[in-house]
Amino acid sequence: MKRDDLARQIAKETRTSPAEAADRLDRVVHDLIRKLKRGKRTTLPGLGELAPQKNETNPMSGKS
Repeated sequence: MKRDDLARQIAKETRTSPAEAADRLDRVVHDLIRKLKRGKRTTLPGLGELAPQKNETNPMSGKS
């Protein structure tokens, strides 16, 4: 599902405009990413828990 499709579905279910739903969706995603970058776990009720990946190897170069 693409972002716009998800925003339209949220708008329909919450009776808000698609633009407002898209803004709310962007804020949630931004908050999740910010928490993960800070090394914090994040729980999404009904979906599970997201945890930051501890990556000691640079994925671009393959070096530590």
